[in-house]
Amino acid sequence: MQIKSPYMGTSLLFISNYCTANSNWHKCKEALLGMQIETNEKPWPVGYLIIAWVGSLVAMLGSLYFSEIRHFPPCVLCWYQRICMYPLTVLLAVGIITRDRNIYKYVLPLTIVGLGISIFHNLLYYNILPEAAAPCIAGISCTTKFIEWFGFVTIPLLSGLGFLAMLILMLLFKKEVKKVA
Repeated sequence: MQIKSPYMGTSLLFISNYCTANSNWHKCKEALLGMQIETNEKPWPVGYLIIAWVGSLVAMLGSLYFSEIRHFPPCVLCWYQRICMYPLTVLLAVGIITRDRNIYKYVLPLTIVGLGISIFHNLLYYNILPEAAAPCIAGISCTTKFIEWFGFVTIPLLSGLGFLAMLILMLLFKKEVKKVA
């Protein structure tokens, strides 16, 4: 049940002053709870972007933690995934600040490419593809096992889950933006 406020279009300060001057707190409570701020702007589904931004920030900081603090050298495929993930932190922050409804157009390509690289990396890592298919010629191998939490959670899997979550969030954001357009 939605309460219609008789004070629609008035400022919150006016309602607050009115409620202070009059002793009918029940009507004042209804006015405040039922008040809707009407703007010319369409609804903004920023929640998806904030969650995606936090996810990209965690992924970026996590990869830096593994390479700079734990001293795990990143392989070639890890670098390619970083190239796709790191800009997402900045793009999403700018998209949130500027309220850019088209941010998904910039984020989705990086997310899809990063997810594709991650899938390829995971296929190599779990020996579904032969190690000969790896682009790692010199340096660290793309199948080196640095961590295996719970016996299956690895760095490539974490990367893939990050990109998959980002893809789902951007598709949900796109759907919401199209719905209110």
